[in-house]
Amino acid sequence: MKVAALVGSIRKDSYNMKLTTFMKDRYKDHLDIKIVQIRDLAHYDQDIESEAPASVQNFKAQLSDVDAFLVVTPEFNHSIPGVLKNALDWLSRGEKEMEGKPTFIAGATMGILGTVRAQMHLRQILNAPGMGAQVLPGNEILVGQVQNKMDEHGQLTDQKTIDFIDGVVDTFVSYAGEKFSQATV
Repeated sequence: MKVAALVGSIRKDSYNMKLTTFMKDRYKDHLDIKIVQIRDLAHYDQDIESEAPASVQNFKAQLSDVDAFLVVTPEFNHSIPGVLKNALDWLSRGEKEMEGKPTFIAGATMGILGTVRAQMHLRQILNAPGMGAQVLPGNEILVGQVQNKMDEHGQLTDQKTIDFIDGVVDTFVSYAGEKFSQATV
C-alpha cells in the first residue's frame, strides 16, 4: 500500500520526522511510506488556485498514485503548525487528493500529552467537507516525552511505545483494506 506521509514539523532535528522515518523503515513490509515535503509550498491563495505555483503542482503530483495518508504533527499552541495547515488547504482544493483515502495520524512531543490537542484539531480538519479523508477512528499515535524514548540516531527505543504503534499500524492496514474492498464493490 502506497502511503504519503505529511510531516508538520520542518525543523532539522524534528522528532516528528524521526518518528515518521522510524515508521517508514519498520513497516516497509506492509506500507510503502513516502515522505512528501511541505516546507517550500506557496501559501494557499484562492487567487492563484487555478494556476497553482510549481511548488504546489509538484506537491500534488507526488500524491497522484497514493492509496493512503499518514499525517504526523507536532503541537504548536494546542494546534497543528501553519505549514501543515497550508498543505492541507491546498489538498482540499482541485483534485482533493485526500478525499476518500484511508488516513491515520501520529505525533510526538516532549510534553506528557503527546500532541493530543493538535490531533483533535487535525481530525476536525481532515473530516471537513473539502478534505473528506477517511480517518482511522480511535487509534491515535501519541508519543509523549519523546526525548526519553529515542536514541541519538532517532530510533524509538521504548518497547511499550513500539508495541503500541505496531498495534495501530496493524489496525490501520486492516482498516485500509476494508476501505479498498468497499471502493471496488
